Amino acid sequence: MDLASKYFNDVTWRYIDHTTGLEPMQSFAFDDTFSESVGKDLSPNVVRTWIHQHVVILGIHDSRLPYLKDGISYLTDKQGYNAIVRNSGGLGVVLDQGVLNISLIFKGKTEITIDEAFTVMYLLICKMFEDDKIDIDTYEIVHSYCPGKFDLSIDGKKFAGISQRRVRGGVAVQIYLCVEGSGTERAQLMHDFYEHALKGEVTKFSYPDIHPECMASLETLLKRDITVQDVMFKLLYAIKDLGGTLNTDPITTDEWSRYEHYYDRMLARNAKINHQIED
Repeated sequence: MDLASKYFNDVTWRYIDHTTGLEPMQSFAFDDTFSESVGKDLSPNVVRTWIHQHVVILGIHDSRLPYLKDGISYLTDKQGYNAIVRNSGGLGVVLDQGVLNISLIFKGKTEITIDEAFTVMYLLICKMFEDDKIDIDTYEIVHSYCPGKFDLSIDGKKFAGISQRRVRGGVAVQIYLCVEGSGTERAQLMHDFYEHALKGEVTKFSYPDIHPECMASLETLLKRDITVQDVMFKLLYAIKDLGGTLNTDPITTDEWSRYEHYYDRMLARNAKINHQIED
């Protein structure tokens, strides 16, 4: 059985639309909540869409930048972006109204490799854009922000990055898709953030040397108008085309209770970072 059949054919996916009304920390708390639900067989697989406006999501390593306070001040005071630290892997990424985030959440522990989980998302994205007859490559775009083995690119220009997190028997694979606007301008923002947060200091961890021209949006790469809403429809159609079924079961009372727990953890994580900055 190929991976697409294993994860989509005759598989039910519960669709959660969180594209309006949430704060970023709530999104990461919800992914942990649904990961536990799926891991404990309390929910079918979950596909969740989410959008946040003008926020930079930092990784754990970013929280150790030597001049993090100056970097965050640049984002908030000069550029009008908020900044939070997430609980999944990777480095800083830019989110705004033109960036669609998708989380695929399915059951799995050690029997599912990291690469297999990433590949499930890659196959779905390829299915979504098969009508465009383009080659979507998956290899590290070294000079992008948040570079990784499963960067998605077209003609060498990155438009998406994937991370994953495992919680209580569930795997959450998260992707950001730069759909509208300028991927290059977003990359420039992150380039300037690291300049302010590093100030040329040599660190044990190697932060990315960002070349803004190596990143672009789908709108630019496909050379046509395409909106976040268009891509959301492509997502749902692709799951159905792969043989999956969709439902929209509401969030349960038990899930709301667990969500509060995971949200408190996100608040505590970020309060700790803010305390370090203030010191």
